[in-house]
Amino acid sequence: MSQTATPLTTERTALLARLALPETYDLAIIGGGATGLGVAVDAAARGFKVVLLESMDFAKGTSSRATKLVHGGVRYLAQGNISLVREALHERTTLLHNAPHLAQPLAFVMPSYKLLDTPFYGIGLKMYDALAGKAGLGATEFLSCSKTVKYLPTVQQRGLKGGVKYWDGQFDDARLALALARTAAAKGALLVNYCPAEKLVYENNRVAGVICRDEESGQSFTVRAKCVVNATGPWVDLFRQQDAQAQGRPVKPMVAPSQGVHVVVDRDFLPTDHALLVPKTADGRVLFAVPWLGKVILGTTDTPRHDLAREPLPFKEELDFILTEAGKYLNRQPTLADVRSMWVGLRPLVKPQDDDGENTKKISREHTVMSSKTGLVTVTGGKWTTYRAMAEDVLAECFHIGSLPARAAGVTVHLPLVGAPAEAAVKHRMNQTQGLHSYGTDAPSVAELPGADAWLTDGLSEAMVRFAARFEYARTVEDMLARRSRLLFLDARKAAEVAPRVAEILEQELGCDVRLDEFLTLARQYLPAQR
Repeated sequence: MSQTATPLTTERTALLARLALPETYDLAIIGGGATGLGVAVDAAARGFKVVLLESMDFAKGTSSRATKLVHGGVRYLAQGNISLVREALHERTTLLHNAPHLAQPLAFVMPSYKLLDTPFYGIGLKMYDALAGKAGLGATEFLSCSKTVKYLPTVQQRGLKGGVKYWDGQFDDARLALALARTAAAKGALLVNYCPAEKLVYENNRVAGVICRDEESGQSFTVRAKCVVNATGPWVDLFRQQDAQAQGRPVKPMVAPSQGVHVVVDRDFLPTDHALLVPKTADGRVLFAVPWLGKVILGTTDTPRHDLAREPLPFKEELDFILTEAGKYLNRQPTLADVRSMWVGLRPLVKPQDDDGENTKKISREHTVMSSKTGLVTVTGGKWTTYRAMAEDVLAECFHIGSLPARAAGVTVHLPLVGAPAEAAVKHRMNQTQGLHSYGTDAPSVAELPGADAWLTDGLSEAMVRFAARFEYARTVEDMLARRSRLLFLDARKAAEVAPRVAEILEQELGCDVRLDEFLTLARQYLPAQR
């Protein structure tokens, strides 16, 4: 069952009117990515009064730019990080159960080109199964050459010795973030995008709220709260520095940003329901080829980055690396001309205080929760799969420092997200083109809107644009085509083609500038040939 049968309106005037009320919230969350949204859901589900402020759109940053995998972390197992893997494996199952229309099991095949690779990796993956226990999605299998080719029809057969098949999961990250936002709202939380928190408010040397500004009108609001959570991912150090200045002391940065590049090509490069995993490429990195929403994602890189760009661009050597390495394991070499879209995400890796941040592959992938003397709670690191566990840890810290009264955890373990149908009712797979099925139990509400039969392109109707404007917080063409629909991430040229009509519909619905020109400029950045 979904959280609400009738979608809640996200009409902006009403949201801002609520924000203007002289309210003292239990929790004010800065940041509307996976972490902040997860905290909002958990806190609201426990009965706390919650407000969340996002400077841009929900999941605009790292949280919409993942490799789309819900996983325990095979490579972390190789590093001996057993506790991280065990936690992630169990959270993986919870996530798949609570949002089966947006997160589903996926079989991976690891081809072997050395005689010892199959037993070596197979034994490791058997350990992966053992750690999952009852939360496992399927048993690891040792594969012959013929079975490997059956599962991966376009795999490079020259030198192939066999393979290993194992199970993890995949998901639609941006739409999952949206489901979290709407679930938190259904539980009473107030969430406002395009409303950046600009300044922390203090009383008696304690953080007592934030000053935020509506980006569209320029209006400022003072939001008071008993506890403030800094959940801004790679950008957490900006508020940590502001907090340190208020205390008159220095603070060392805790995040070393790492850049991950993903490239999208057509399905004919890997026409299968199985994903391809190369555990060790030429420079030791992992390479994925993942079927997703009718396309194939190739990635990812792990490159240190010293700025915090909102729209980071791939380095030429990263694109070359992905395409070249993919060509070693597929029977056809992808080229720049084959790239339908590409995107870059910044990972907020937590570094030791004496680390220079240069080798991001060795920096912790685990999340960190900490609080300052003023009571500002900061959370960063981690990964999408463990967002729910991270939220519980954040609230535990709020209780520990006395900012909030303790309330029992575990309320989100069996909490279906908005739109979630019963698992047995889900017939589509995540490798199929996006469509009405992506809305789960909200599909009938979408189908009732004007334009339900007017298709702008495969998987995107005029009704879906209207639904996004009325019930999914969409404010711009980018919001619609990058995160409500994933078209920008799948085919940037096609996204640019339909953008003018999307803009017309959004302007009818919202009555404001929906930034069409900005989107058309952005779409060109997702195409290497046009940069």
